[in-house]
Amino acid sequence: MRILFIGCVQFSGKILEKLFQMNANIVGVCTKKESSFNSDFLDLSILCQKKKTPCFSTLNINSKETYSWIKNSNPDIIFCFGWSSLIQKKLLHLPPMGTLGFHPTLLPQNRGRHPLIWPLFLGLKKSASTFFFMREGADNGPILSQKIFDILEEDDALSLYNKVIEVALLQVESFIPKLENKTFTLTNQEESKTNKWRKRSFVDGSIDFRMNSLTIHNLVRSITHPYVGAHLQYNDSLIKVWKTKVSQCTKKNIEPGKILKIEDSAILVKTYDSALWLLKHEFEKMPRVGEYL
Repeated sequence: MRILFIGCVQFSGKILEKLFQMNANIVGVCTKKESSFNSDFLDLSILCQKKKTPCFSTLNINSKETYSWIKNSNPDIIFCFGWSSLIQKKLLHLPPMGTLGFHPTLLPQNRGRHPLIWPLFLGLKKSASTFFFMREGADNGPILSQKIFDILEEDDALSLYNKVIEVALLQVESFIPKLENKTFTLTNQEESKTNKWRKRSFVDGSIDFRMNSLTIHNLVRSITHPYVGAHLQYNDSLIKVWKTKVSQCTKKNIEPGKILKIEDSAILVKTYDSALWLLKHEFEKMPRVGEYL
């Protein structure tokens, strides 16, 4: 089975390394030299050089040049794991077996953008690692492999990212022989169960202490490393916050945003319903107790 691999993030690199370890027949790799929006960006050409695998760098996966290069690689199947733009129909259906994609949610639920950020922000308890054959549109093709995993209270963006990698690698190990032997089965997605998550904006990363403590905490853990981090406004500066802890405040007559206590570099701030410790942040000069954030 001749595999053409497309990807440009850390997840892509882990899956590609696994395929090399399994001696899968990788006939070519498409990647990017740079990315202005993937915080977990990874140029796969370095790994390809080590493995002496043909590699093509492109910013437009649907360009004539990219399509021609992929076609000349004569793939039986395309693996697209970690590419932010949609692949057009012509390329999707180029290989005889089609194009296999990946989405770390419990498809058909939660199609769309930021599939690791929204579950943490929304406080979901479960998600899934899902491999599916891609169709026109987003995340809507028949499912090849789906594995459900728990989202724990202590999980954040980095631990969830690593958890998805761990689960996905086991899936790859299981389904590659089935693809090679044509013994795989597919499950169609039920359209009646779908919803689509929107693209997040800069405003979505803003901490507002008029929110309750758990909401702010979930926001911070959802976009901590390897993502951009949540931020708050202090005087004329935007301050990044990377880790928080929900606390208590029994006084109901204190306004949200007031700093209640400072211990070393940790800052306790009043929220709408209680209080929140800012444990890891980027204050260059510490604020004072009694100030407002």
